[in-house]
Amino acid sequence: LYKKESLWTESQRVRAGILFREYPDIEKAYYLSMRLGSIYHQCRHKDVALTRLARWYDEVDKSGFLAFGRVARSIQTHYLEIINYFERRSTNAASESFNAKIKNFRSQFRGVKDRAFFLFRLSKIYA
Repeated sequence: LYKKESLWTESQRVRAGILFREYPDIEKAYYLSMRLGSIYHQCRHKDVALTRLARWYDEVDKSGFLAFGRVARSIQTHYLEIINYFERRSTNAASESFNAKIKNFRSQFRGVKDRAFFLFRLSKIYA
């Protein structure tokens, strides 16, 4: 269910058919998540993306799925930052990754007592 339907093998297609027949809510959730992903992969202009995100948001409201409601609210709260992706196709993934490395480094030493030395070590390791 993490793949696009077009990338399923024949056996995955059969299993998905059984799963969707037995659990229609999973089918609805799958297609909602795929539609959100397609907005990011297909839209090249922010105006089109905003329109499609608004339509997706309406579908989420009608579906009643709480998990998607949280995602939709997060998108609604941060839509100005999200729209930047459609203008420049850039994300903050590199800074998030670096932040995770810093947190991991800090946790290895169970905190930071000498901040100057900590910053020195960070610059030597990650610079």
